[in-house]
Amino acid sequence: MDHPGTVAFNTNWWDGEVDYPVAAFRTAIESRDVDAAVALFGPDVVFHSPVVHKPYVGIDALRMILTGVMQVFTDFRYATEYGGPDGHVLEFACRVGGRELQGVDILRGNGGELTELTVLVRPYSAATALREQMAALLA
Repeated sequence: MDHPGTVAFNTNWWDGEVDYPVAAFRTAIESRDVDAAVALFGPDVVFHSPVVHKPYVGIDALRMILTGVMQVFTDFRYATEYGGPDGHVLEFACRVGGRELQGVDILRGNGGELTELTVLVRPYSAATALREQMAALLA
């Protein structure tokens, strides 16, 4: 199903090609290497924020967001992951200020290249703290 503002997903991407970009993304984020993470995405990457309605488009926007997140998230760790023909989900936990946060990174791609990252977080109090801290960094 196509959704407005999303990149179409090629289901052939899952066939033997998903391991590299997803595993490399996880490794890059866990080692706090923004450049390595961003290098896995195509130039027209779409980032769906958990706190901003309009998607961010492009490598520069993704780099800015991931750089900010690296400053805001503490005690970051991936807990588990799930995959299927429509994408891959990495579940994570961290702290934002004094709040515990749970979230997921939803990755989609095409031809071995990541094309879309959607982040969902909970609880609301942690999402609010994330929004406030990211707004201050990006202002």
